[in-house]
Amino acid sequence: MLRVRAAALGALMRAARGGRRCRDPSGGLRVPSLCSAPPPQPVIAAKEPFPVELKEGKSYIWCACGHSQRQPFCDGAHKKEAPGLSPLRFTPARTGPAWLCGCKRTRTPPYCDGTHKGEAVQGAPLPPRA
Repeated sequence: MLRVRAAALGALMRAARGGRRCRDPSGGLRVPSLCSAPPPQPVIAAKEPFPVELKEGKSYIWCACGHSQRQPFCDGAHKKEAPGLSPLRFTPARTGPAWLCGCKRTRTPPYCDGTHKGEAVQGAPLPPRA
């Protein structure tokens, strides 16, 4: 029989529900929410990758929500536009050109893996830019 510690089970349930919790109206206890909205999804910032020049050892913050006006880098827009999403901090291992994901659907963040070429991205509308 599989035995799971209560803490591990709670963490697994939170991860499966996007980490959201709500108060139980009967007792005020913190319980995983079954009725909360799904976690926010990133918007497609661009239908192609962003060519950038990266420097070895320098820290960068890649926008994972798609709302930044400084694509492909974070400007803090996720705090208001997508509070459940966080940017990705990374430090490249070498200096040189790189293609950073613009569609926010890559399986190798922050780098482009070609996902933008699919119909799900190419057929989707782009959000209006301010």
